[in-house]
Amino acid sequence: MADHDYRSVKSAAVVHNAANQRFEMDVDGQLSVLEYTFKNHRLFLTHTAVPPALRDEGLGTKLAHAALEYARKNELNVVAICPFVKEYVGSHPEYQSFVTTSMA
Repeated sequence: MADHDYRSVKSAAVVHNAANQRFEMDVDGQLSVLEYTFKNHRLFLTHTAVPPALRDEGLGTKLAHAALEYARKNELNVVAICPFVKEYVGSHPEYQSFVTTSMA
């Protein structure tokens, strides 16, 4: 995080950008995203992208948490396609009741 102010990363908020089907965080003009598609009351979490300069700052974790909390609040089932989200769910059993990694 040499080029970024720790406060910028820590205070960055996750925004649900429904028009672009993603959850996003802007830190110093660099956008981190968790993309999804929505079909048949299921949220398909497809891809997480964090700029190289911001990796290892927990932004992917914040995005995954926000998306899964959104799904829980809206009583949606989640299909985790993104490897990062699969790993996150694997270590957070509180989400496993409504998350699957199977497309079936």
